[in-house]
Parts: sequence; C-alpha cells; structure tokens
Amino acid sequence: MSTLALDIGTYSIKAVAGKAGPKPTIERVAEVFNTAGIAVPTDDVSQDKLINLLESVIVDNDLPRTDVRLSLPESVISTKVIEIPPLSDAELASAIGWQAEQHIPIPPEELALEYQVLYRPPKKEKKPMRILLVGARKQVIDRYVDMFHVLGIEPSLLETQIISVMRSLVFTPEDPNTMVVHIGASNMNMGLVKGGELQFVTTHMNGGQLLTKALEQGVGLDQTQAEKYKRTYGLDESQFQGKVQAALLPALKVLVTEVKKSVQFFVTKYPQESVQRIVLSGGTATLPHLVQYITQELGTEVLVAAPFTGVNGQIPETINQPAMSVCMGLMLREV
Repeated sequence: MSTLALDIGTYSIKAVAGKAGPKPTIERVAEVFNTAGIAVPTDDVSQDKLINLLESVIVDNDLPRTDVRLSLPESVISTKVIEIPPLSDAELASAIGWQAEQHIPIPPEELALEYQVLYRPPKKEKKPMRILLVGARKQVIDRYVDMFHVLGIEPSLLETQIISVMRSLVFTPEDPNTMVVHIGASNMNMGLVKGGELQFVTTHMNGGQLLTKALEQGVGLDQTQAEKYKRTYGLDESQFQGKVQAALLPALKVLVTEVKKSVQFFVTKYPQESVQRIVLSGGTATLPHLVQYITQELGTEVLVAAPFTGVNGQIPETINQPAMSVCMGLMLREV
C-alpha cells in the first residue's frame, strides 16, 4: 500500500508518496504554491479553498489516498517537554490531565491531548522523568480532519511538524547536542536534542515570510519578485549591489536572536553543556549564505537538513530538500 505524507504550509503544500517505513522508497515528490495562503482552516470559506486546492494537488500529481499522514503546524499546537517525579504508566495516565492544565493554555473541555514518555530514569536514580505533552483545540483538529473526509480520505496519523522533522534527522544517543531550527514561511520551530532525546521545543511566530516582506519594503518589490530575489540572491553581498542582503539582514537578525535565546535557555539549564551544532530545516534553510551568517553569529557548526539521504526512489533534482523534512519524517514513522 502506498503512503502519502502531506505538509500544508502557508506558502506551499509539500507531498511525498511511496512506501513508508525505516527505509522508505519514494515514488513521487511535489511542492505546490498554496494559493489559499493558510495552513489550517478557520471557517467554511477557507476550508473550501483548501479542500479544492488539495484535491487538485492529489489529482495533478497522481498521489494516493491511502495511508495519508498529516502534520499540524506548531502555530495551532502547544508542545511542551515537562519534568515530573517518576510515575508508573497507570499513575501517569491519571495525573496527565492535571499536568496539562499547568502547562498547556487550552481549557480542559476543549483540549485534545497526546503524551509520550521521553525518559524514565532507572529506579536507583533520583532523577525526574521527561514527558512530551502535545495539546490542540478539539475544534481545530476536527475541522482539519473533516477537510480530508470531504476528499474521501481517512487520515492514518496526525502529528506536529517539529516531531516529524526530528524523526527525519534520525538522531542517535551518540549525536552531539543539536538545536534543530525549522524555518517555515510563517513561523520558526526549534527543538533541542541531547543524547538523542528531545529536551524542549519552542516556537517563534515569524519565518521566511518576514524576510520576503523586508525585501518588498526595503527594495520596493512585489511579493512574487521579493520571494524570487530572496531565494536567488539571499545574503550574497556581491549580487544586486548588496541591496537584497541589506534589506534581509534586519529581519534575519530577529530570527537569529530567537535561536540565540533558545541556545541560552539550554546552557542555563545545563551549565556544563553547550550546543555543538545547529541543523537548519524548512524551505528558508537553502537561502544563499545563510549557513555562513548563522555560523558567524553563533560560533557553532551549522548544517542543512538532507531528508532524502540514503533514501531509494524518485527524487527530483530541483526540489528544495530541507522543505521536505516534515514529509520525510512522516514517511519514516512506523505505525
């Protein structure tokens, strides 16, 4: 059975189809401009727009409607890693609602909650256990899933973008402390991985569109031109008399400041540790000279996600690979 992994972003809809599992085989990859401009419908009008767009994406790219896996943007989700005294599974199940009330700003009656034990210490150790809490409003989830029901699709799984991105990077306990920075169009999600385990997640409500807007205003371009110039010239000061770089830098500093804050948060929590590398994911990760700029600003090794590494199948040469990290994380999940 073929699997379809979908990542609906405000700028584009990404799709990967093929055989899922730890060693997936890719049959089709597509990225289509999101003419609706929204990732999650908030009313019937926006829902209809997205339904029509998704139908055309599926038909035009000959994508399957079986085992359809979805990601939800962090903008409509609350993701928290909490530490609590060690509990058995039964104790945790009865305590989790109270924990959610403390950490997730959604009223209990409106909350759809999932949780996962990230770390449970051995009995002899006096350490807390770490739990991943993921909460969203039931009505948001219901409307999102209903959209697919209209298309004749029963989604097989739904998870958050940052969890998918983490899986796509295939961390091991031997990996150095890594800050994953997933830059979408409308927000930036960061997750810190230590010893192969997620330590915390944070979301900043700005992303690649902040850079596009900076170009529109700074250089006097329309949105389509600004997007093209951003992707073509980026931070290359030798291009376009350095005007593109000059317009982008103030907006980029806003994003990099948030990355620095997350790094500082980790160092404050673990004074003996440091963030040894940063992995950039999302469409903006391929911005020319971005890696050099962040390396210089943070003094840390910076890598760009390559989610198709070691994967078999049909991968178009022209595709923006870091933009497909969410889809590949969904494909790698064993259900």
